[in-house]
Amino acid sequence: MTVDPLIRSLEELQARALQELSASPSADSVERWRVAYLGRKGHLTLVLRGLGSLAPEERRAVGAAANRVKALLEESLARAEEAIKSAELHALAEQGRLDVTLPGRPVPLGRLHPTTQIVREICAAFVSMGFQVVEGPEVEWDRYNFEMLNIPKDHPARDMWDTFWIDRVDEHGERPMLLRTHTSPMQIRIMESTRPPVRVVVPGKCYRYEATDATHESQFYQVEGLAVDDGITFADMKGTLYEFARLLFGSERRVRFRCDYFPFVEPGAEMSIDCFACNGQGCRICKGTGWIEIMGAGMVNPRVLEGVGYDSSKYTGFAFGLGPERIAMLKHGIDDIRLFYSNDLRFLGQF
Repeated sequence: MTVDPLIRSLEELQARALQELSASPSADSVERWRVAYLGRKGHLTLVLRGLGSLAPEERRAVGAAANRVKALLEESLARAEEAIKSAELHALAEQGRLDVTLPGRPVPLGRLHPTTQIVREICAAFVSMGFQVVEGPEVEWDRYNFEMLNIPKDHPARDMWDTFWIDRVDEHGERPMLLRTHTSPMQIRIMESTRPPVRVVVPGKCYRYEATDATHESQFYQVEGLAVDDGITFADMKGTLYEFARLLFGSERRVRFRCDYFPFVEPGAEMSIDCFACNGQGCRICKGTGWIEIMGAGMVNPRVLEGVGYDSSKYTGFAFGLGPERIAMLKHGIDDIRLFYSNDLRFLGQF
């Protein structure tokens, strides 16, 4: 074969290829075209492989013409692929048109649990009066939970706390470990490691083996408070707790103290505030009394002070304990404590 017929066949191949490429409307058809003309077994590749049988002069002329055809086809292929991609993007934009002037979709934000909120609010009130916030273990020793709080093993006051005991028996056949029934054990732990003055509040979980109802749960939070120093009086306790009630419930609140019994304080008292719903007139929240009890308190029993090595003739102190869930129930008019632990987003989303 002479050079001229080979070159004419290349020109015809080029014209046919360009015509077919222009009639390829999709990425799949363009890919098939590439394989047919530029692939390893494509038409142009077969022509290039046949150059070896030509004379050197013919090979140079036909090879140059074949390379020009290949370069033109590759350039045309690139333009066709770019045009198809651009058309696909344009169609996608038209299909999913976005109005950038519209406001963005709101991102749902998490909130603190209402119990966490009220615990932080309670702690913040006492921190503003010079107290420190500390935490302690939830699995506790009988020694700290009862005995050193003036509640020995044969004391009837133990019936006040329905205790979860840990299934571990010591060498005396007794179970010395439990899930703490109150945060008061931290009074002992703190006084054992600290010399007066002491001013702390202790938030944390407590556990009691009791049936759940609208006002009782087997797991709940408590905030314990302790202040010990030289010359602390009952009046100091009243002033501190009165200021707490004003900070948490409003500056117009009145408070009332009445005698109550707790083994680790003497004298003991319960503290109530005038009902913020009816201003003391009597309503459903205060059960018609005009007053709402919010905590127990009292002067630390001298036996408790002496048990940790404090000189009870020199140092005195007061302690108090309150339930954050109860405070939250009073503040927000919640009538069932079980709602705090139900994980119902309809309830939690209100706080």
